[in-house]
Amino acid sequence: MTSPGDRLVPRTPAGEAGLHCLLERPGEALLAFDFDGVLSPIVDDPDAAYAHPAVVPMLSRLAARIRAVAIVTGRPAEVVVRLGGFADAPDLGGLLVVGHYGAERWDATTGEITAPPVPAGVAEVREALPGLLREWGAPEGTAIEDKGRAVAVHIRRTSDPGAATDLLTGRLTELAQAHGLTVQPGRMVLELKPPGMDKGVALRALVAEVGASCVAYSGDDLGDLPAYDAVEELRAEGIAGLLVCSGSTEVTALAGRADVVVDGPPGVVSYFNALAARLG
Repeated sequence: MTSPGDRLVPRTPAGEAGLHCLLERPGEALLAFDFDGVLSPIVDDPDAAYAHPAVVPMLSRLAARIRAVAIVTGRPAEVVVRLGGFADAPDLGGLLVVGHYGAERWDATTGEITAPPVPAGVAEVREALPGLLREWGAPEGTAIEDKGRAVAVHIRRTSDPGAATDLLTGRLTELAQAHGLTVQPGRMVLELKPPGMDKGVALRALVAEVGASCVAYSGDDLGDLPAYDAVEELRAEGIAGLLVCSGSTEVTALAGRADVVVDGPPGVVSYFNALAARLG
């Protein structure tokens, strides 16, 4: 993993091209970040999450030098804005927070959230889940998180998260499909959400909206794989890209594909502060 003292140079030629574009043409660049595990440490209770204390200053430095800075998250946008303290940061006037995998959006310029109606299947699943988890024998520590536009089943606090995953994945997939939803696996969590939106779709929309000629995406979890796919597709279309992985022992699928691997949120902050310093 890249330590704070390491150089910015990525380990792949495509990543080097992405970094070169970011440094040479920052006014044409989009920097996008996941929140949990990237800008915020992973914690047992999702409601107790918080942005790394150096995140707001880091994003502020970047926002002053980069065309667009965005957070692309599976969480509700309002929750991430609150946990990150982004609404109270005057130097983040151009920040975009894209929540629910692209289904809603918070714009720091207006302070408003825009979103379509919530599909009926979400409410149906929310109502059915407590009884079904008891019926299925879900282990103690299994927890339901109501995300408004999605419902997440957390297994981090069970005695054997692997066994809980094996027990619940198939059942939750069948439940989701019966209500027109899909299951998104994550770091010891299974999320039932509307289909058709993922972080790749959201990232491509942002690139098109801001007219970026280069994009960097930082992720840590399985839900970030579609964004990685999108960056690789955009590279083939002539848009330079940089893939950054906030590494952990819990999820390793991104590290092999990333151009840069750093050590969790502190590593993300160190890396992008170094990039901001290069931009002057």
